[in-house]
Amino acid sequence: MKIFSEIPSSPPKTPTLDKVNLPKDIKNLTSIELKALADDVRAHMLYCVGQSGGHLGGGLGVVELTVVLHHLYDTPDDKIIWDVGHQAYPHKILTGRKDKLTSIRHKDGLAPFPNREESSYDAFGVGHSSTSISAALGMAIANNDTNKKVVAVIGDGAMTAGMAFEGLAHAGHIKPNMLIILNDNDMSISENVGGLNNYFSRIWASKVYKGIRKSGKSFLENLPQAHHIARKVETQMKAMVAPGSIFEELGLNYIGPIDGHDIAELMTVIGNLRDFEGPQFLHVITKKGAGLDPAEADRIGFHAIGKIKPLDAINKKNGPKYQDVFGQWIVDMAKVDQDLIAITPAMREGSGLVSFSKEFPERFFDVAIAEQHAVTLAAGMACEEKKPIVAIYSTFLQRAYDQLIHDVALQNLNVLFAIDRAGLVGEDGPTHSGNYDLTYLRCIPNMVIAVPADENETRKLLTTAFMHKGPAAVRYPRGGGVNSTIEPELSPVQIGKGRVINNQASDILVLNFGALIGTAEEVAQELKATLLDMRFVKPLDKELMDEYSKKKSLIVTIEDGVMTGGAGSAVNEWIQENNMKQKIIICGIPDKFIEHASREEMLEMAGLDKKGILSKVKNYLS
Repeated sequence: MKIFSEIPSSPPKTPTLDKVNLPKDIKNLTSIELKALADDVRAHMLYCVGQSGGHLGGGLGVVELTVVLHHLYDTPDDKIIWDVGHQAYPHKILTGRKDKLTSIRHKDGLAPFPNREESSYDAFGVGHSSTSISAALGMAIANNDTNKKVVAVIGDGAMTAGMAFEGLAHAGHIKPNMLIILNDNDMSISENVGGLNNYFSRIWASKVYKGIRKSGKSFLENLPQAHHIARKVETQMKAMVAPGSIFEELGLNYIGPIDGHDIAELMTVIGNLRDFEGPQFLHVITKKGAGLDPAEADRIGFHAIGKIKPLDAINKKNGPKYQDVFGQWIVDMAKVDQDLIAITPAMREGSGLVSFSKEFPERFFDVAIAEQHAVTLAAGMACEEKKPIVAIYSTFLQRAYDQLIHDVALQNLNVLFAIDRAGLVGEDGPTHSGNYDLTYLRCIPNMVIAVPADENETRKLLTTAFMHKGPAAVRYPRGGGVNSTIEPELSPVQIGKGRVINNQASDILVLNFGALIGTAEEVAQELKATLLDMRFVKPLDKELMDEYSKKKSLIVTIEDGVMTGGAGSAVNEWIQENNMKQKIIICGIPDKFIEHASREEMLEMAGLDKKGILSKVKNYLS
């Protein structure tokens, strides 16, 4: 493996990759040529991600595995499913998209994750974790009468989710022909991976062993007790040199661990497992960030990076990130309330909890990728008079919706949901956009929903929601705020009370819900409209709306969420309930998925920039 000390700033020479456009071009390459190809893929990926920004560490770790899979399998007829998909950049390079990689995560460029509409080689669209095994199992069942092969590649982080084990248990029960590869990058390659481990892995993945195992099984089927003993002995032997007992007990044939950067080893083992019958589970050890010294040393920091050499001149100065505003607030609040507990599903860094986890380690719980567990864990704590805060991305809270309703709201428990990445998130695209939380939260009884407009309001409303007795949610966007002055006090506001930003003479009333306050102010100024910042979607400040809507004929609502069932819908319901004559224009995300681009571009595509909102209003008035 070629090792880079830094990300190349100019296009590297990649003579082997230059000859490869599709997987069919690598079928006849020798092992030496495959190693050269892997070096070229790594170099090309480093350069392109340096130019575009994007996920880096995961892709660097699976370069050799990707090369071997596309060498051995006949994609796209054979299916390779990449769990989450942030490690799929090498896959994109080898499947006809190498010349477009610098466009990844940009408007009209390559999608940040595998996307079925983008390429026939992308067998399954992903973005959330732990779906690969279930999807691969479904394909294996559907392809039962064909020769098509199915492979799922799942990381050790994604294996922490219950859904992965649901898929494993089902696969072990019905035993289809499929290969599950556990890409384990949580530890460096050590002596444990070599020697005896590799020796037994080669034996267990050999055709000779396959034949002995198959014939022995047939012979012993008529001797149930002997068959049971033989199976237990085999499992115990594997457990002596490999941590695969749990997978064997689930009904899968466990192989490994093996070195995920050793192309010859991967070729031998996977080449044999390809023809095995039943569900196979291969454990490979890789280094996240492999081949780039700084990335190997800082796996978290190099999980994803920004542009090293920007393609454009956009350079806006924003205020502190909302996640950091939350991070400072929760540390401050924890100092005055000993019952505060923080819970996150594998999002310590992204949710701004690093400082809290260091200062209050006994009150910090990272439950791994287990959103359902996170919410019910919080419910259990709240039952015992603690005050849990679940710090979670909007798009991931969707995965715990039953627990949110049944375990928290139904019991009216004192749980605060700090919902990060609300609304359109930018380059990670529709799989990560938090468009739906206002709608799916608003329909739940007992919920309080706060939508702060800026950094200072975020701190105030977090305090307010935390002090509220019952379930509450505060949602805020990705990235930086508007540089508002943050007041250090931990002072609450009144639940369900908005505020007046300006009061103007026209017969238009603008209601802002959340972080698009800057755009709302520009729109109100242009229309000479009265502007209210509502602060809460539930409960609505009906008194404030009633007071300021009396002399208005048109109400315009602005929210960074889907229009269907969202804040604007709540206002429309209020108008209907009171048989009011005011007309309403709801400005929010339309009923479609907004593709990846910068956050500003996505807002423009959704019609949520100043121009789009004014156009909608003026078209109505004309």
